[in-house]
Amino acid sequence: MTRNELKAATPARRRNAAATREAILASARQAFARAGYDGAGVREIAAGAGVTAMLVNRYFGSKEQLFAEVIAATMAAPTILTAENLKSPKLGETIAAILVDITKSGDTPLEGFLIMLHSASSQRAAEIGREQIENGHQKVLAAALRGALAPQRAALVLSLVAGFQVMRQMVGLSALAEADPADLVKILAPIFQQLVAGDPEAGDG
Repeated sequence: MTRNELKAATPARRRNAAATREAILASARQAFARAGYDGAGVREIAAGAGVTAMLVNRYFGSKEQLFAEVIAATMAAPTILTAENLKSPKLGETIAAILVDITKSGDTPLEGFLIMLHSASSQRAAEIGREQIENGHQKVLAAALRGALAPQRAALVLSLVAGFQVMRQMVGLSALAEADPADLVKILAPIFQQLVAGDPEAGDG
């Protein structure tokens, strides 16, 4: 092969490698969302991506690392904690409105939520998820908050969001699933706003 031919072939190989990696991540996201960390096998994920299990391990090293990258990828494209939303002076109301909208009856739960929900019983998955959340959504939200106890307030916001998703969308608690969305936003908005605003008299702590 000439130098020019080699040069022309290199970008194609790089594009194929990137496409393969994305295919594995996409398959893993679907598998983890459906069956959780313990229920999804590397061979199943590989088959979904059209590759071998050996290739999955070559790209990601282990199932643990693949799971961590999947969680990180879901957080890289947030639905609620977008840069624009975090600048809102009415962040509490914004969080409440989006949360109520994405948990409508009949709608498919967000993939990242399903992955964590179905993986929560696994101690190792919980450890990986905790690390990713603390370095992802919690860190981002805490950095946007003023006042004392920002990490704790951010963690509480995330906990309320997750709990609401479970009760309204997964369990289908009738008082939530059948409620007027405007009423739910009206109740939730001041709760979230109190958490994001903090105590103005407490200082930065």
